Amino acid sequence: MGSMWLSALAQLHPTPQVPSPCQVPDPLGLLPTAVLTAPKLMLPGGLCPLPPISRHIPSLTSPQHVQVAQPHFCVPRDLHRAGAQQDGAQSSRTAHPLPCQLPSGPSALRPVEDTDRALNVTLQVTLSQIIDMDERNQVLTSYLWVRQAWLDAHLTWDKDAYDGIDSIRIPSSYVWRPDIILYNNADDHFGGSMETNVVLRSDGLIMWDSPAITKSSCKVDVSYFPFDGQQCHLTFGSWTYNGNQIDLHNRLDTGDLRDFVENVEWEVLGMPATRNVITYGCCSEPYPDVTYTLLLRRRASFYVFNLLLPCIMVSLLAPLSFYLPADSGEKVSLGVTVLLALTVFQLLVAESMPPSESVPLIGKYYIATMTMITASTALTIFIMNVHHCGPGARPVPPWARRLILHHMAQLCCVYEVGESCKTPRRVLSGQMGKRDAGDSGESPVEREEGAEVGGCPRDCCLCHHDSLLRNVGYIASCFRHHRAAQRRTGEWKKVAKVMDRFFMWVFFLMVILMSMLVLGKAA
Repeated sequence: MGSMWLSALAQLHPTPQVPSPCQVPDPLGLLPTAVLTAPKLMLPGGLCPLPPISRHIPSLTSPQHVQVAQPHFCVPRDLHRAGAQQDGAQSSRTAHPLPCQLPSGPSALRPVEDTDRALNVTLQVTLSQIIDMDERNQVLTSYLWVRQAWLDAHLTWDKDAYDGIDSIRIPSSYVWRPDIILYNNADDHFGGSMETNVVLRSDGLIMWDSPAITKSSCKVDVSYFPFDGQQCHLTFGSWTYNGNQIDLHNRLDTGDLRDFVENVEWEVLGMPATRNVITYGCCSEPYPDVTYTLLLRRRASFYVFNLLLPCIMVSLLAPLSFYLPADSGEKVSLGVTVLLALTVFQLLVAESMPPSESVPLIGKYYIATMTMITASTALTIFIMNVHHCGPGARPVPPWARRLILHHMAQLCCVYEVGESCKTPRRVLSGQMGKRDAGDSGESPVEREEGAEVGGCPRDCCLCHHDSLLRNVGYIASCFRHHRAAQRRTGEWKKVAKVMDRFFMWVFFLMVILMSMLVLGKAA
């Protein structure tokens, strides 16, 4: 009866099979003796699993838990038994290092053998694209490829023992990474680089290439807009490790621009890199950083054809207001229209520029042109007042007649009907002298008639009657006054015409000179 019960229990609870022993190889010399001697379960394919760091493996022979050092690869069981005889035939198994189950989080300790020594980290930045330059908010948006390289002393292996495998790719979250960030980040979401894989070499060298779209603060100087150039700095450095813990260096003296996508607005002149060691006020330790200076120059063709040339053409219309006849009534209207057009252009420029003390070059040109047009409108009003001087106006002063009607009229080629610029000066002087001598307003026929009247005998001519003589004298006096008023009005109109022509050429020269100055500063 007892034997029957024992057989029944044996069928219900079969005796567990003892797993085959699995000897854990330790080519790196990192595992403690307790782990090497503890029995393990063999995985399919004859592989011996290695526990990850910070994991505890229960021993089959002892209830105590053993802390395991950081492993890196699951090594095939027969890795060091290549060439062993199996079933009477000589064979060798190909050894391949397989990634183990790495820790769920990256290590918090610097991967150095001596904690008193600094870890060398090299940085290289490749500029792929300039996405946007916000001058008003002074923010540069760029697409970068950031390459970081450092040496992990704990992640090394002998590549000859692993069939010549020199490098593997693993997630970057499985290894220690330096906290290199962009110091002058201007993004609302202050984040790091993209979580990409790292390249791990057999000598422990880790290379981490990660793309990043960064928004960095950039001090924009618009003094020579739209012919300006900008210098934007990209400063990279560790946020928590000082220079005694991480020694940051730039791999090359300049940023890599071979894969740069050309921007339609900005031309990249260069991207030099400099290494700086700064001691901040909060800490006594030095903090190294690598600063890339992005040298940009604006492509001004768009602004020349859309802002500068229309302004120049509108400015050339302002002097033409002096060429309009004063009786047309459109001289002031043209000046005001041109002034309003330039005001619209000025507002367009002001909307795209940051509010700063420095006025852009094109803004200065607009202000100078608007000032000139305001002055020309004021002068036009003054000249129209001169032109419309009535009969009651005073005669033209002698200095104005000599300066304006003689010298400036000849210089500006202003002439009346029957005159020309080539008329000899003495002829003009003679004509003016005759006009001055004829202030009485009498024509040659009148003078002949007066001579006849004065020569006729008083007793035989009826024209010597007193009443008739008074009437004729009154008519002659009115005629003389009318002729003198017409002469004064004509002289003032000629003065206004000469001044119009003179200021027209002066303002034309001012527009051309200001345009040349703007283009000269741009060059």
